[in-house]
Amino acid sequence: QVQLVESGGGLVQAGGSLRLSCAASGRTFSSYVMSWFRQAPGKGREFVAALRWLYGSTFYADSVKGRFTISRDSAKNTVYLEMNSLKPEDTAVYYCAAGVLRSSSEYRDDLYAYWGQGTQVTVSS
Repeated sequence: QVQLVESGGGLVQAGGSLRLSCAASGRTFSSYVMSWFRQAPGKGREFVAALRWLYGSTFYADSVKGRFTISRDSAKNTVYLEMNSLKPEDTAVYYCAAGVLRSSSEYRDDLYAYWGQGTQVTVSS
C-alpha cells in the first residue's frame, strides 16, 4: 500500500525558510511524478512544484519560481520542498502527491493517484 507522509510544516515569519519532507513507501517510484500542492483557507488546491523521479526534472508554479526548490533523496525515498523568502500568501496546507503522468500535465491534481495527509505552513507578516 502506497503511503506518503509529509512533515516539516510550522509557523515562520515572512522572509524565513522551511523545508518540507514527503516520505514515500509501498512501491518503486521511479516512473512516478512527485509533486507538492497547497490549499489556502477558502481556496482551491494549487500546484506548487513537481519532480519526475527517473530524470530528476523539475517544474514550478510561477508564484514560487526562484524561491522554492523540489528535490529527492532516492536512498530515502523522500521528496523535499525547500521554501525560502516565504510570504504570508504562502500560508496553506501543503500536500505531497504521487502519480504516473504524461509530460506537461504535472499541474493537474486530478491525475495524481496518491496523496499525503498534508502539513500546515503559516507565514506571519
